[in-house]
Amino acid sequence: MAKMIFLFIAALLYLQGGEKAAPPVLQSECLQCHDQQKIPSEAIYRRYLLKYSSKALMKKKIFSYLRDPSEKKSIMPPQFFRKFSVKEASDLDDESLQQRVDAYINYFDIDKKLIVLPENN
Repeated sequence: MAKMIFLFIAALLYLQGGEKAAPPVLQSECLQCHDQQKIPSEAIYRRYLLKYSSKALMKKKIFSYLRDPSEKKSIMPPQFFRKFSVKEASDLDDESLQQRVDAYINYFDIDKKLIVLPENN
């Protein structure tokens, strides 16, 4: 039991210390605004993941929202919009916007944060 607790704590510390820096374009054009407005980017990612479960569908839905944002298209609950306004539509071309969506998905990808420990028999 103590070994399991130790492994769990070690995994948590590894995940916390293993944070990678966001790609410069993602940081300067997306996350910087989220950070300034205290919009929880990782929580938004998790919400998309829970609702759509596949990265391909997440990319499609995020791209669609950024192209034409509205409360109706958002996955956020109504109370979210009492604190934060609906984002303005992106003026990026489709290819640039898709690159940023891909970078966002890649940056917050939980698959890269999972650690599979070998089974001890």
